[in-house]
Amino acid sequence: MPSKQKLPKSIWILGFVSMFMDISSEMVHGLLPVFLVSVIGANAMTVGFIEGFGEGLALIIRVFSGTLSDRLGKRKIIIVSGYLMGTLTKPLFAVATGVGAVFTARSLDRIGKGLRGAPRDALIADFTPSHQRGSAYGLRQSLDSLGAVLGPLIAVALMILTSNDFRLIFWLAVIPGIIAVTILVIFVHEPETPPFKFEWKKFWKGNISGLGISFWIVIGLGIVFTLARFSEAFLLLRAKDIGASASMVPIMLVIMSLVYAIGAYPIGRLSDRIGRTGLLSVGLLVLIISDFVLAMATDIIYVSLGSALWGLHMALTQGLFAALVADTSGEKNRGTAFGIYGLVTGIAILVASVIAGWLWDQFGPPVTFYAGACFSLITLVGIFTLRKRVEIL
Repeated sequence: MPSKQKLPKSIWILGFVSMFMDISSEMVHGLLPVFLVSVIGANAMTVGFIEGFGEGLALIIRVFSGTLSDRLGKRKIIIVSGYLMGTLTKPLFAVATGVGAVFTARSLDRIGKGLRGAPRDALIADFTPSHQRGSAYGLRQSLDSLGAVLGPLIAVALMILTSNDFRLIFWLAVIPGIIAVTILVIFVHEPETPPFKFEWKKFWKGNISGLGISFWIVIGLGIVFTLARFSEAFLLLRAKDIGASASMVPIMLVIMSLVYAIGAYPIGRLSDRIGRTGLLSVGLLVLIISDFVLAMATDIIYVSLGSALWGLHMALTQGLFAALVADTSGEKNRGTAFGIYGLVTGIAILVASVIAGWLWDQFGPPVTFYAGACFSLITLVGIFTLRKRVEIL
């Protein structure tokens, strides 16, 4: 039976760090697709490429930062570097005048995310006993998603107050980022680790060889799950497509993130009691329903409902995958494991987002979401087939 003891204080602190950084990020990202289309003049495929490349780059960078944190035996310095980089790139969006500048800013911002992601997730596992990992990752995801609620709300309020001054809001996004870095530096103290002799020739081989078959099954599931969805930027474009004003488009992120924030922690706790993979299958089914709702949307009510269902899908999957990676990797290889997971899902999200943007431009928004639903259905069938042959946990 899972213990009822409280989660370590450091998990809460890391959660609040994520919350403030997400406020900073979503003040920019909640407006960025509309900024690209209406101010810069980009098309949907360009938005899909920038979003997919940025998110993919972040996840790919994780494999390097995760492995480095394992080999050095130090995670905090890499995490701080990532959060600091993410904060300092926000002004680049404010001064961008073309697609290339936005692409560069977005890429650098996501490199910062990639630097901090795997070491942070590994550090959470370092702090947390195995029977509480679903709860720990769920809590961090909930607080992170709370930031994703507050960030777009702040952006909406500032858009109204400043008469749609995108660039001023991008400048102000620096402030919560600074708060996140300050909390991290002062209040997070990583566990003591024994001295470790760093050897470049063992940088990859020693870590990867320690990962077993259960881990690689999780990786396979992660790939197909990621291919079944694409960047949340398309939720914002869908809202704009049905006529929502620029100042109200970020509300779709608020709705999605609010459901995500409310659901991630209790779902994580539930997974500690009943297992992970059944809940993951439910999450995929919810994504299929979300895709159909968004495809058939004719007004803002349906886009809002689709966004809420998308958030529920995220709550049912993202924290649980982090827990599965931690469950199936050894302590010495944990950063590498999260990095590899980031690498493969990063490539998958790039492919999915570029395809979604191309479908949007060539055939229209409904086809994009119908295609997502079809791939999700194929993935769901594949998972049920796999579960008949392999027990992950």
